[in-house]
Amino acid sequence: MNKIQKRQRRIKHIRKKISGSDLIPRLTVFRSNKHIYAQLVNDLEHKTILFGSDSKEVKGKKFESALNVGREIGKKIVQNGIQKIVFDRRGYKYHGRVKAIADGIREAGVIF
Repeated sequence: MNKIQKRQRRIKHIRKKISGSDLIPRLTVFRSNKHIYAQLVNDLEHKTILFGSDSKEVKGKKFESALNVGREIGKKIVQNGIQKIVFDRRGYKYHGRVKAIADGIREAGVIF
């Protein structure tokens, strides 16, 4: 089993337990080598509610841009009247940029 197959297996294991609804949507994270993306998903209707990324930001460190993405999407979540979310780390370790997004969202006052 290679690295990608192991991650796909972890994703399936996590998604068995986690799903989002209209009251408590799921926030999913995708991390590439250069950028980080986060989207808020309603799994019942199969719709993306919000989206945030650091692709527009060019300068700065990856960790700082991930923290900014978390703060930005956290503000959007609060503006839409959502108080609770479910955090889906998509098989990544809860460390570094993934943790930075989560911390930024928590700073905005969202509970998970």
